[in-house]
Amino acid sequence: MLLDAGPGAFSKLALAMDYAQLDAMVISHMHADHFFDLVPFRYALKYGPQRRAERMPLWLPPGGRASLDALRRAVSSDAPATFFDDLFEVGEYDPTQGLRFGDLCLSFAKTRHFVDAFAIRVERRNASVVYSADTAPCKAVVDLARGAALFLCEAALGLSTEAGERGHTSASEAGAMARQAGVDRLVLTHYGASQPGDALIEAAKRQFPGPVVVADDGMDFPV
Repeated sequence: MLLDAGPGAFSKLALAMDYAQLDAMVISHMHADHFFDLVPFRYALKYGPQRRAERMPLWLPPGGRASLDALRRAVSSDAPATFFDDLFEVGEYDPTQGLRFGDLCLSFAKTRHFVDAFAIRVERRNASVVYSADTAPCKAVVDLARGAALFLCEAALGLSTEAGERGHTSASEAGAMARQAGVDRLVLTHYGASQPGDALIEAAKRQFPGPVVVADDGMDFPV
């Protein structure tokens, strides 16, 4: 399962696995850096060497279909109305109900962001992974992450912070949310390329006593 598909995600995925074998894709919110790679993914499924007998399930947040259609029109003025639907089985999830794919169970919590965005908890038997999506410090996200084995938390603000209404988290605040949720491990994501990884880890560790790493391409986290 793929959670979000920002620019560059598809090319990395294709290096790691047969992308056509994914069971489903789930998008946390409709900001460009979280769903624009649905375009190369669509072209690969249509024209690439890996094909599927059935359309790939693609779940968007409530209202996401309108944004996907706007992307279709931006891709090409002659893109047909079925541009995405020919390859994806598109639906909008109900965050109050969750989703199930085989033995994977997904639940959601609305985050603090500039558009409606949803953190995602994925559970399988006794394993649990929580992805914060984009959020400012948020009790709902902490509650969703409670006791998770792995917490993927954004740190877009890096070593700084912001006052007032905002939609992102610092490394220190990510560590605080991980501590409040009582997770086993914290992985800092969605940080700026110029941010020093060691400093981000140090900031998070001042708040969270458990293991902390900074996400990078190709990392594998057994849970």
